[in-house]
Amino acid sequence: MFRKVLIANRGEIAVRVIRALREMGIPAVAVYSDADRAALHVRMAAEAVRLGPPPSAESYLRGDRILEAARISGAEAIHPGYGFLSENAEFAAACEAAGIAFVGPPAAAIRNMGSKTRARRLAIEAGVPVVPGAEHALRTIEEARSLAAAFGYPVLLKASAGGGGKGMRRVDRQEDLEAGLREAASEAERSFADPEIYMEKLLARPRHVEIQIAGDRYGNMVHLGERECSIQRRHQKVMEECPSPLVSADPDLRRRMGEAAVRIARHAGYANAGTVEFLVDEDLQFYFLEMNTRLQVEHPITELVTGVDLVKLQFELAAGRRLPFRQQDITWRGAALECRIYAEDPDNNFFPSPGLITRLERPAGPGVRLDSGVYQGWTVPLDYDPLLAKLAVHAVNREEAVARMVRALDEYYVGGIKTNLSFFRQILEDREFRCGRLHTGLIDEFFARRERTPPPPAPELEAVAALAAAVYTGSGRNHQPLSSAPPSRWRAAGRTEMLR
Repeated sequence: MFRKVLIANRGEIAVRVIRALREMGIPAVAVYSDADRAALHVRMAAEAVRLGPPPSAESYLRGDRILEAARISGAEAIHPGYGFLSENAEFAAACEAAGIAFVGPPAAAIRNMGSKTRARRLAIEAGVPVVPGAEHALRTIEEARSLAAAFGYPVLLKASAGGGGKGMRRVDRQEDLEAGLREAASEAERSFADPEIYMEKLLARPRHVEIQIAGDRYGNMVHLGERECSIQRRHQKVMEECPSPLVSADPDLRRRMGEAAVRIARHAGYANAGTVEFLVDEDLQFYFLEMNTRLQVEHPITELVTGVDLVKLQFELAAGRRLPFRQQDITWRGAALECRIYAEDPDNNFFPSPGLITRLERPAGPGVRLDSGVYQGWTVPLDYDPLLAKLAVHAVNREEAVARMVRALDEYYVGGIKTNLSFFRQILEDREFRCGRLHTGLIDEFFARRERTPPPPAPELEAVAALAAAVYTGSGRNHQPLSSAPPSRWRAAGRTEMLR
């Protein structure tokens, strides 16, 4: 096993990896930009190396500086986390050339699956169905028009490299195609330094279901079941659950999707942990979407349900060890949910909300896990993705997991900045979500329903109004002011607490 590991990332995922390394007795080396000098991952690491100014292009995307940091610190391996250089085949190859283990798949496998068009061809070769779409990047607007006419509108323009909803545009009409293509290519260039765009037919009300896989260098590979990732905003996942309500009702669907995911990964020469993503239509037909050649943001819910520590497993596989279990050894217990907590304003089109965290109250209790990269007194920078933490819960079934998440959200308080905590509370109460009728357009439909029927007053407002009325009618002219202390976690849960 490695004697020292460098983490080429920041925020909550860097903290998550540091914690795994601590349990394994391995010192962790952090890297940081000037904006992250006082970040939690820097404080927690055994040592830290500065990369450069805040812009990612001058810090976390500088593979040469990260390799130099590994050299001067004596790190034998680099864990890339997700985002930044985690799916960069050239960086993985540079690590290998420098004699430093890359905690992820081989560079060749990243190249095979990193391009969505190449990955589609490999899926077809492996006998896995794909969404109707282009077999190569679009070369001209005339070609795009011809394909869109053949597929039928609406269509989806997608960046050939990368993911996370970047470089993606829905186009409903021919007259919007050229502008959509231009915007998608521009965003892809900014996000991935690759402007190539391809096209897919847009499926109606699909579910987004992904399969976690893991394999060693000796040909052993398993899947660890599925995650439902259909709750998305602007093509970006915001809430995930494991298992999928759809797949739970059809164990054979899990088997077939799992076998398809393993087949694709084998065909690509894959090793280490990865995720194969599918779309499932209303007829329960599934189609290969893409493969993420890294650890997923939503990996905690698979860990909670299977009991497998995916980060520790990554290190074992990267060190050349064999997969420690077979497919028949994998079991799924209970249900888990995850909410991605962002510094953003739900009432202002989810606009980023950087700034000083003046107060922080964290949820706790049985079955609650919080992967966080912030602390009270930390200033959330504007320079990076505004993800603060991932709140995950585990319970015996989906109904209890939803109730536990509601409770955990009610206990969670972040002062000084805006967050999307209130948004999740609303989604969890939505009747379509509660019934498990999920699809990638559910959030848009939720907002449309809310515009037609405004939500009732929040319970805490009703309680305050009732208390104010009681004070007024019961005390005559001798009114006593309500406390002006900051709201407590219990107010968020619909109670009113007089603070003294």
